[in-house]
Amino acid sequence: MRVFFYRVYQFVMKVMVGLLKIPDPQVIEGENSVLKVPGILKQHQVSEVLLVTDKNMTNLGLTKPLLDALAGAAITCHVFDDTVPNPTIDNIEDGLKLYKQYNCQAIIAFGGGSSMDCAKGVGARVARPRLKVQQLRGLLKVLKPIPLFIAIPTTAGTGSETTLAAVISDRKTHEKYSITDLNLVPKYAVLDPLLTENLPPHITSTTGLDALTHAVEAYIGRSNTARTHKDAREAVLLIFKFLYRAYRNGHDLEARAQMLKASFLAGAAFTRAYVGYVHALAHPLGGYYQVPHGLANAVLLPVVLDYYGSSAEKSLAELADLLGLNDAGDSQGAKARRFIAAVRELEASMTIPKKIDCIREEDLPGMIHNALREANPLYPVPRVLFAEDLRKLYDMIR
Repeated sequence: MRVFFYRVYQFVMKVMVGLLKIPDPQVIEGENSVLKVPGILKQHQVSEVLLVTDKNMTNLGLTKPLLDALAGAAITCHVFDDTVPNPTIDNIEDGLKLYKQYNCQAIIAFGGGSSMDCAKGVGARVARPRLKVQQLRGLLKVLKPIPLFIAIPTTAGTGSETTLAAVISDRKTHEKYSITDLNLVPKYAVLDPLLTENLPPHITSTTGLDALTHAVEAYIGRSNTARTHKDAREAVLLIFKFLYRAYRNGHDLEARAQMLKASFLAGAAFTRAYVGYVHALAHPLGGYYQVPHGLANAVLLPVVLDYYGSSAEKSLAELADLLGLNDAGDSQGAKARRFIAAVRELEASMTIPKKIDCIREEDLPGMIHNALREANPLYPVPRVLFAEDLRKLYDMIR
């Protein structure tokens, strides 16, 4: 009975998403495209802007070209660089204070998924000042336009520059949850490969595998459309072609640019077709132990795909065909196994671990509860899993 209810719920959500017509950000791409941001702000008559980033970005000097360009255009930029990995409610509230203090008119997110999520949270609070972050949790709670929002990714993985969700951590409850609303989609996405050129190899690999997880989970789910199929397939193809190149040589700007494109496409796919149990299991690892989200997804992806068994075979076999992995006469199951093996080989080539050894036995009940709460009934997964399944999956990686 529960499975039937979940499937009905997922069908209704698929119809709703189709009716909502999720907006697409305007894409600005290419080397030095970040320098076009002042002109965009001028078009919107913005003179005071909040830049949401993290200490790594400022310490490495990655924000300097943008800050210099903004100053040259007589636009005052107020920098909030206290964003932490898995951004918290306190992060959002601190960013909001700075936004209000200087009467900002727009928000720029500069960095990885954490900076994007924090900036979206700030925007949501600006739009709905009477609601706490916890009250914005879930679907369509913002419902009002946020300030002009420009997303500038410095990693190729989260796809947050095209999504309508912000993932927030509650340090008190160890939960990670989403604020999901059409108004959180950035107005502009700036894809400048120069900003990803100096990413360390381990960040390149884990964020790239985060994008792969987005594309694969969207593709094998039950809420696909012609567009999400196309976007997910193109993202998978690009990631298998260019991720290892970017990992091996960070100055390969073609690989960097193509990975930014792949991340964007994967983000567009999962925004409309959702993710699955890889994400549901990964989020508690971030909430409890601050495991980077891309790493958690990378470790879990082949394990969960294996566990789905025959329910995901058809879609995984199609991805194997897409990558040209198969021999003539392979069965559908053999093709699916070849795709999962290719994921494992890609991860091994970038020294991704197979285990996350910080998981404590006493934390598992809470982690499983949070993962189930996230996944069921929302995620249109190939096969519905329950507590005993998630326990087995956690046991496989610890």
